[in-house]
Order: sequence, then structure tokens, then C-alpha cells
Amino acid sequence: MATQTQVFAREIERVDRKGIASYLLITFCITYAIELALALAGFRWEGIPPILGQYVIAGVMWVPALATVLTIKFVTKEGFGITNLRFGPLKPYLYGALIIPLLFAVTYGLTWLLGLGQPDWQLSEMMSLMASSGADMSTAPAPSTLLPVLFLVSLVVGPTINGVFGFGEEYGWRGYLLPKLMPLGKPKAYTLLGIIWGLWHAPLIVLGFNYPGYPLLGVLWMCGLTIALGIFINEMTLRYKSSILAGSLHGAFNGQGYGIWRQLFPTVNPLLGGMTGLVGISVMLLFGLWFARKGE
Repeated sequence: MATQTQVFAREIERVDRKGIASYLLITFCITYAIELALALAGFRWEGIPPILGQYVIAGVMWVPALATVLTIKFVTKEGFGITNLRFGPLKPYLYGALIIPLLFAVTYGLTWLLGLGQPDWQLSEMMSLMASSGADMSTAPAPSTLLPVLFLVSLVVGPTINGVFGFGEEYGWRGYLLPKLMPLGKPKAYTLLGIIWGLWHAPLIVLGFNYPGYPLLGVLWMCGLTIALGIFINEMTLRYKSSILAGSLHGAFNGQGYGIWRQLFPTVNPLLGGMTGLVGISVMLLFGLWFARKGE
């Protein structure tokens, strides 16, 4: 009877180690080099970051896609069929655009109920931040008007415009790397991909992204978040064979995560409440596991 070590060794043998190594080397080297240059130039993720730095970070989201193209074209030369570059049916896009905001509502509702954060119904933190950046807030809409507008906009912008940048990542993570890891089986593939995805964000975490004040714990927590969120995106990608869908789901998540909820709950401890904390990670993990089990 084969031992667990022998089984794992056979799984590793079925994995395209050359393709994976090449893809990760390209992805991490380019990303870390760009973000190190930003750090040396004084970029920090505080308040409203410099607009040029924001554009650079948005461009970095396309590095995994670039690495996929370079790996397939010049290293493995296997063709692009593996990446599932197709739209697929409309239904899962609509499902993701609705279920992700619902998960955020649950996350921040629990954050509030557990006493980990209070809603800023007047959006005073956001207004103050914008005023400090030179914006004229005298003509700004009342919060009672602004809140529903921001939420409705996030429902549309997240899966579409944000989805374009999300696809830059997902063409690599879910389009290329996930199929390459699947010989390990879902549990190992999903976990390993989540850790890799989280570590890819490490330089930005150190610069204050998502976990300001927690550069080391923030990297660990980010890996937890990417593992949890990744279960749902992985399942949807595999079921519908579409890396474009993965990009839309990623965009929907970012649209909620960096939109209305951050403005409504601006003072939540990032390790405990909200999207990035234990509450958000737990909600995403439980939903992902339920969704995966439901599809079996």
C-alpha cells in the first residue's frame, strides 16, 4: 500500500514543473522589481496614494497574464487552449455579481454585530480625506444620497471595469497556474495557489496595502484571504471553463472590497473585522467550502 509520501511524489511527477517554475519566476521577478522600485521612490499605501503609483500598481495586475503568454510562447510551447480564454454562459457572471456583494454585506454585518467596527453613516472619514487632498466638498451630495449611489455603481463597475484588471491576474492564476496544479488534487492545488497568490502581494502589504501597520502578519493574513476567496473563484473557473469569468469575479470582489464598504467602515482593525480580517476570511472560506461541496 502506497504511503502518503509516495502518493504525493507521484502527484508531483504529473505536474509540469518546468512550466510552473518558469511562470512563477517571470511573475514574481517582474512584480517584485517594479514594486521595489516604487518603494525606493518613496511610494506608500497611505491616505490617497500618488496617482502615478496607482497606475503602476494597476499595470502590475497584468504581469501574471504577461507571464502566461511568455511561458506558453517561449518555454512550454503548448498552445493557449489550457487557459480557457472564453466567456462562457452569462448566468455565472450574474451570480457572482450578486453573491459577492451579499458576502460583503454578511461580513460587515458580522463586523458590526461583533463590535469590531461601527458604520460611518456620514462618511466623515472619506469626506475628510478627499478635502485634505484638495477636493471641494461644498457641493458633495448628502451621505444619504451618496451611499446608495456608490453601492449601485460598485455593482456595475466591479465585474466590468475592475474585471478588466482582474482578468490580468486571473489569466495567470486561474487560466494557467490552476490547471497546472490540478494533478495534485483540489485541496492541495487550491491551497498552494492561494499561498502563491497571497505571497505575490507581499511587497504591497509591506508598503501598507490592506494591512497598514502589520507588514508581516499582513502577508500571512493575505495568504489566508487568497486561499479562502480562491476556493469560490477556482470552482467557478473549473465548472464553466472560463478565465474571463475568473477576471469578472475578481473584479466584483475588488469593486466591493475597495469601494463602499471601506468608506462605510473606515476604522476596522484589518486583522479582525471587514474583508481582510478574520471575519471576512471566515465568511469567504465557509462559503467557498459550501459552494465546492454543493458542486460535487
